[in-house]
Amino acid sequence: MSPFRVGHATHPDPHMALALAAAQLEAQAALDVAGGAAPATLGWVYITDHYADAADSILAELRQRWPAVDWVGCVGVGVAVSGVEYFDEPALVLMLAALPREHFTLFNGERPLAAGAAHAALVHADGSEADMPGLIEELAARTAGGYLFGGLCASRGRSVQFSAPAASAASAGQGVYAGGVSGVGFSAAVSLCSRLTQGCQPIGPVRQVTAVQHNLVLGLDGQPALPCLLGDLGVTLDEPREALPRLRATLVGLTDGRDDVLARGGQFGRDTRVRHLIGLDPARAGVAVADRVEPGMQLAFCRRDVQAARLDLVRICAELRDELSPPEFDDVAADGVPTKPEDRVAGAIYISCSGRGGPHFGGPSAEMQILRHALGDVPLVGFFAGGEIARRHLYGYTGVLTLFLRE
Repeated sequence: MSPFRVGHATHPDPHMALALAAAQLEAQAALDVAGGAAPATLGWVYITDHYADAADSILAELRQRWPAVDWVGCVGVGVAVSGVEYFDEPALVLMLAALPREHFTLFNGERPLAAGAAHAALVHADGSEADMPGLIEELAARTAGGYLFGGLCASRGRSVQFSAPAASAASAGQGVYAGGVSGVGFSAAVSLCSRLTQGCQPIGPVRQVTAVQHNLVLGLDGQPALPCLLGDLGVTLDEPREALPRLRATLVGLTDGRDDVLARGGQFGRDTRVRHLIGLDPARAGVAVADRVEPGMQLAFCRRDVQAARLDLVRICAELRDELSPPEFDDVAADGVPTKPEDRVAGAIYISCSGRGGPHFGGPSAEMQILRHALGDVPLVGFFAGGEIARRHLYGYTGVLTLFLRE
């Protein structure tokens, strides 16, 4: 697999930003052509919501500049490339790849993903859709490998997704969509490696849900749920000034009964979905959660934690590096020059929660700089989402890192 190419820019005028990013891509393309690389066939475009109203004209210009490229992407409150975040400012990021067309397929509301047509899929979705978790599960079942990665669009205005075939092959459909899901499915011939990183830390023990009514948790380990929550926080409802700020900062980690809740260091494992605490029912000693809850699920109250998020991000990068350089192989090229794990990475997608971006990691672009330090300067683009998709689940306050590997 040829290396991917990345371009990015910020500018008040979206078409000026596109021109600046295009100049970067064209300079890299000139080097690729000299090296015998194949022309690009698939492109990603992520825009901040400052450009959402210009999405149609942005796509028209992309098709004009690269008529042979299929485009996917969406809007976020922030976008990112290796080492750099554009958060709450007008910006866009582009990435181009030369993948054989028979190894990927675009899908959207007008052209759904056919069952078995892909091994895995990158998904962009509108969070306003009813029963999004169920829709994600259904889409995962359509893939042969059952694996999705992606995120929900995040915008303070127009919520848009890009799903546009090459201009020369454009048929019905505008290529810019609102609502539903879209993305690109990949065959098993496209080698992918993916990890989910959590951003919250448990503040109490893991308990089993023993009584529930819809999304109102009434019992945990056979005890009333509300006293469990208040005990974990060390507060009482008799002192609301102290209790309310802590309750507002509290989230809920949910895990299916058969899955692991905690990973090393007492942090949440990859199977835990973080949801908001949306209310209390003192009369029934219940706790309302922003998700459907079933008896037998495991639950832990939690909070956002910068240090835990940093450590977990470093952990997944270390795991990926270990996977890319297994100890049973000599990590030396045929010419005797040592190779690095990142040399196997052709490109990458990173989708992070909008609640993690900006100042959460301690400074501008801090999250992306952690990634670049751990992985090297691999071609990478992504966006800050309203929810993250990994495997068959919708997550919150997480990051989803997916690598495209050279064979």
